[in-house]
Amino acid sequence: MPKKVDHVKQREKIAVATWNVIAKGGMEKATVRNIAREAGVSVGSLRHYFSTQAELLSFAMKLVSERVSQRINEIDYSMPPLDAMKRMIREVLPLEDDTKKEMEVWFAFTQKALSEPELQPLSKEVYLKMRYGFEQVIKTLVKLDLARPNINVELEVDRLYALIDGLAIHGLMHPEYLSNEMIESILDSHLKSLCKQEVL
Repeated sequence: MPKKVDHVKQREKIAVATWNVIAKGGMEKATVRNIAREAGVSVGSLRHYFSTQAELLSFAMKLVSERVSQRINEIDYSMPPLDAMKRMIREVLPLEDDTKKEMEVWFAFTQKALSEPELQPLSKEVYLKMRYGFEQVIKTLVKLDLARPNINVELEVDRLYALIDGLAIHGLMHPEYLSNEMIESILDSHLKSLCKQEVL
């Protein structure tokens, strides 16, 4: 009797292999042949699950997004609000091996999307999802009456997003200059700068 294959798990296995290939050699190494070798499957088998490279890259990126969302949903939000927000933002910063790999994949995917029109809708979708998350952070500070008076919500959302992008890029590219401790300290300082002095 032929072995039953779990197609969802097989697709995820190939997606994880895609992350590994990108993390080791960049997007240019993410060929069907290299990914199939990393996943331990034949090129024909890989093409059975993903008919194009764009489809495979999109699935791999969606899986990154889903895993980040899952971790954020599992956070215990009964802790003090600022601590909960820091925990949430930590999930999109390259502070652990897994999140480093996810950020490497995200940056490689974003760069590829600049020249691949079929990847652009997903790139925009993930961007807007991230922005929505940062928007919730700022709006929660306002709602809980923790934020400084007359805070410009839209401006602060974009400022927070830009800060996190910068920390992620520099943390990946130059960890010898920007340690995890420094990243966390900068994030902590920024969030506190948004709050009233009396609530700190």
